[in-house]
Amino acid sequence: MKRSILISLLCVFAFACHAQKAPRFKVIAIYENGGNHIEYSKVAKVWLDKLSADSNFTVDYITTTDNIDGAFLSKYQLFIQLDFPPYSWKEKAVKAFEQYINQGRGGWIGFHHATLLGEFDGFPIWPWFHKFMGQVRFKSYIPGFAKGEVNVEDKAHPVMKGIPSSFWIQKEEWYTYDQSPRPNVHVLASVEESSYIPNGNVKMGDHPVIWTNPNVKARNVYIFMGHSPVLFDDDHYKRLFSNAIFWAAQKN
Repeated sequence: MKRSILISLLCVFAFACHAQKAPRFKVIAIYENGGNHIEYSKVAKVWLDKLSADSNFTVDYITTTDNIDGAFLSKYQLFIQLDFPPYSWKEKAVKAFEQYINQGRGGWIGFHHATLLGEFDGFPIWPWFHKFMGQVRFKSYIPGFAKGEVNVEDKAHPVMKGIPSSFWIQKEEWYTYDQSPRPNVHVLASVEESSYIPNGNVKMGDHPVIWTNPNVKARNVYIFMGHSPVLFDDDHYKRLFSNAIFWAAQKN
């Protein structure tokens, strides 16, 4: 009798331990396995893997959209677009992703290359994604990079928790667009173009760099800064990234 009770208690304990280890949520992250952004993605993966292990969530990685469909995305509560452009996606991936975001099936965080919108490499602009990103088109960038000061505009937003009212990004190529996305999105932060070091002529005036689109059901946030691996030496940037993860992974 005592032995059976002991066995039962051990089973209950084992089940409880297993339940505690179940991940809080699952993330799928897509990145380009090569090109100008691979060094950023390599460091981002190391950082993400440590954060996920410490915070009890999982991250899977893909480098193409070949396997993306509704069934694939249903396994994940968060989609992270690490320097992956909004073109050359397979048609089934396009449809599944649009449904995922429009219907709030999961959250999304996009970085840097996600606003490379226009006609590139023989591909037409993705109209839905163009609207999702505030109807901006890529216009130019700072190829030699520049240091810049980012000003927080919505300090109360959860993505900005623990972030100072302004902070410096040490190295970025700062895209410009044909227009500001501000009329079509909710801006969380913008870069002060007069702060650029070195100064230059690649400017657009009102220059949001972090925003969310409230016109879709999914929690979403775009963070422009995401080219150089030195970003992961910056505590503010890492806090911004982790805040975005834990906020976007939740459902409204």
